[in-house]
Amino acid sequence: MSSIATGAQAQDRDTVRKHTKYLSDIKVVGRNTRADIHFLPELVGTQINAGKKNSLIVMSNVQGNVVTNTMRQVVAKVPGIQIWESDPSGIQIGIGARGLSPNRSWEFNVRQNGYDVSSDPFGYPEAYYTPQLNSVQRLQVVRGAGSLQYGPQFGGMVNFILKDGSDINKPFQFETQQTAGSFGLFNTYNAIGGETKKAHYYAFWDKRIGNGSRSNSGFDVNTGFGTVTWKVNSKLNLGAEYTHFNYTSQQPGGLTDVQFKQDHLQSFRNRNWFNVRWDMMAFTANYEINEKSRINAKLFGLNGDRNSIGFMQSPNIADTINATTLQYNNRRVDIDRYRNAGAEVRYVNEYKIANVKNTLAAGVRYFYGNTTRLQNGKGDTGNDYNLNISGLYPTDLQFVTSNTAVFAENIIHIGKKLILIPGIRYEHIQNRADGRMSFNNNGDENKVANQNRIRSFVLMGVGAEYHIGQTEIYANWSQAYRPVLFSDLTANPITEEIDQNLKDANGYNADLGWRGSIKEFLFFDVSAYYLQYNNRVGVIEQQRTDASFYRLRTNVGKSTSKGTELLVEFSPIKAFVKKPTFGNITLFASLAFIDARYGDFRVVTKNGNTLSESTLKNKHVEHAPQRIFRTGITYAFKKLTATIQYNYTGQAFSDANNTITPSGTGVNGLIPSYQIVDIAATYKINERFQIRGGLNNLLNEKYFTRRSGGYPGPGILSADPRNFFITVGAKF
Repeated sequence: MSSIATGAQAQDRDTVRKHTKYLSDIKVVGRNTRADIHFLPELVGTQINAGKKNSLIVMSNVQGNVVTNTMRQVVAKVPGIQIWESDPSGIQIGIGARGLSPNRSWEFNVRQNGYDVSSDPFGYPEAYYTPQLNSVQRLQVVRGAGSLQYGPQFGGMVNFILKDGSDINKPFQFETQQTAGSFGLFNTYNAIGGETKKAHYYAFWDKRIGNGSRSNSGFDVNTGFGTVTWKVNSKLNLGAEYTHFNYTSQQPGGLTDVQFKQDHLQSFRNRNWFNVRWDMMAFTANYEINEKSRINAKLFGLNGDRNSIGFMQSPNIADTINATTLQYNNRRVDIDRYRNAGAEVRYVNEYKIANVKNTLAAGVRYFYGNTTRLQNGKGDTGNDYNLNISGLYPTDLQFVTSNTAVFAENIIHIGKKLILIPGIRYEHIQNRADGRMSFNNNGDENKVANQNRIRSFVLMGVGAEYHIGQTEIYANWSQAYRPVLFSDLTANPITEEIDQNLKDANGYNADLGWRGSIKEFLFFDVSAYYLQYNNRVGVIEQQRTDASFYRLRTNVGKSTSKGTELLVEFSPIKAFVKKPTFGNITLFASLAFIDARYGDFRVVTKNGNTLSESTLKNKHVEHAPQRIFRTGITYAFKKLTATIQYNYTGQAFSDANNTITPSGTGVNGLIPSYQIVDIAATYKINERFQIRGGLNNLLNEKYFTRRSGGYPGPGILSADPRNFFITVGAKF
């Protein structure tokens, strides 16, 4: 089966969502439909999705500002996704779920076209790169139990599938989109693509510039991508792709609560800058052994840099001219260099045992990452972006990660309605950290204790589905883990120590839900989940035998997160009107209840010359709002589609102590609830031309989603006020 709807039938249906058991290529799901949200088929290529909480977003049908990567609009129908809105123009997307931190999406396995794009998935899993959503064809989100196929992450997997030209039915097509918006926003997206008998290709260049809503928050973002796939024969396809991404943005710094109330768009930092350069290459091979067996292989690499320069004191300390030197104080320069390579081979085979149909999906993966970290360099006293320093970097570290994994899942059909999906994953990980933390006053180096950690373990899981018409009851349980990060392996040898028995965090995810559709007017997914997170890493005060004190980095406790996630999309016109002549109306509601709390979580603090111990038991996990609610209405008539969307996110704590009263620096304190209204519309003039526009934050809500302790703050990072965009697009 290759498409859920074709021909005239597809043109008559604007929300077709037929449950499909097997598709060889994900790009056909949702074609010829106006619906932006679907479930992933049970099997796509070599990827098993059966029994898992999942979502498939068709980007061309999303009504919102994809130019600036406005994720609250893109994932509106994926319940419970929390979003940090603190980067200008959506340069870096930060998402979390189920009480997990949204910090650069580091609790998710973030992929592009099936391969890793984060800094180091096993040592520093921050995603500094986010694809330009203009170029994204589909967005896959697999929650919780995706760990067995994609990696160990508690959050699951997010995969951005970029356009590749395979849906263009002619040798050459030129696509262009020009966008203007508030605060000097201008974006130009230009692409070429096509398909011939033996190949298809696609390439784009995107440039986005703007001033940002706050003072000192301008940005310049450039993204380029090219891919070509060669059909060697009826069984073998070979592909190659290259991605270049770079941006430079000014960092306006954080605010205290007093400053935020006075003017949430003001800035007291004009010398802070951030720069990222990301170059990735991937080679792929798809071979169809026969009608029931396929193999997919990927070879990928990353050459990336993360650079920053700035005056990084808290916002209650002014960045002023030093009375002694008559110049500004020296800025701090930090550099990370990521040099990664990896390979992943996946195999799928359909077979029978005792007349029982089975589908096996198995694979092997290897990853090598080398990170160089240079920090605390003495920068200049100027205002522009540069990486000039005086002397050496006090911090000069090297981190190396080596990972090998073998994984397998199997679909077992029991009768016509029930399927079971057991799975297993073996992991072997080696992390190594060495280098210099700092210099003593006499010039001697403070070396980090040579850390070389090797461990191997097995993760297991099982899923199930029971089909009832066009609906299904699904359940899954899967183990997960979070390796000790690079930051946990390095410590100042004078003031800190690392527990030599420091363990990786581990735990599991469990889901139970009911999803599906009723005819063409109702689409739903209702589920409950439980997430156990053990061996969380923290820092506690300790005392040596000589009465001196030090900070120990060790495993200090656990947390649990439980709740419900609900999505309902309903079309009253399709339900009650047999032959509508005035278009279609669709209503949706996406709701998540999140109860994320600490269990026995040890806290040891220093009070004078004594130590006192307490626990965070029953405290709420930081950055975990208890309610996330999104709802909206879409009207579609002929060439026009318009949407109004409401977003409510409940209050959250910024620290594990659940501090309510804000600190004077703005770093700690309550993050208040907020509610946002967005409107967007698309008008397709004809097959070649369309216009899209919208208003974000229509009611001009004054809010923030994050209190930062470091970059790009520290302090409160204000979200954008009311702003507009308008896009003119054409294809030739």
